[in-house]
Amino acid sequence: MAIDFNADLGEGYGAFSVGNDEELLSIISSCNIACGFHAGDYKTIPQTIEKALEKGVQMGAHPSFYDLHGFGRRKIPHTPEDIYQLMIYQLGALQGFVQLHGGRLNHVKPHGALYNMGCKDSSIAMAIAQAVKDFDDRLVLFGLANSELIRAGKQVGLETAQEAFADRTYQNDGTLTPRSEKNAVLHDTHDVIEQALRIAKDGKVISVDGEVIELHADTLCFHGDTPEAVEHAKACKEAFEKEGINITTTFGM
Repeated sequence: MAIDFNADLGEGYGAFSVGNDEELLSIISSCNIACGFHAGDYKTIPQTIEKALEKGVQMGAHPSFYDLHGFGRRKIPHTPEDIYQLMIYQLGALQGFVQLHGGRLNHVKPHGALYNMGCKDSSIAMAIAQAVKDFDDRLVLFGLANSELIRAGKQVGLETAQEAFADRTYQNDGTLTPRSEKNAVLHDTHDVIEQALRIAKDGKVISVDGEVIELHADTLCFHGDTPEAVEHAKACKEAFEKEGINITTTFGM
């Protein structure tokens, strides 16, 4: 068995620093690099690319709504045409730095509110998917397992990677618990390991109400901006290796 571990990186800007990218890059197999709209800037982006290339970690774009103050987690009304353009803008910015450093983008994973809205709204999902396809149809589109993002990606002919979350709780409909609720994030490492293994081995996750949700995951996310991110990812990698599950990227390149 094999599964990809991903984390959102490069989420600082200016004098503002977030997470421990160095340690996470020694554990994960894919990273999603902030493109400047919710985090990241002209210094953070190339620094993150250099570190990912050194570690041999696959790189992806992590575009969002233009929302530095809200870290991209606020729902901001946009037309599908606006979403298409903001996707192209951010993909182009990141791709420029990636090419400069001799690398290649492997995937795209929307961030925050853009991700959550795209997972539920088919028109937003289609705008995201079409932008990715038009920019580079070799890119893999990440989306929440069983979501509109995955359906849109397949509809336009992209390779998709169904994503599940080791450190987030789920609602009965298979969506993530909103961060506005107290139980949205799992902080106990044992709980994170248990959920991650259940997803990888059994294709299931238990909702906050005890409902069993069937899903297939190609990649598991660990949020780089949470204080326990490194501890969670490292513990899960050790647990997976004991179970004979390899941590590697199985899509795209």
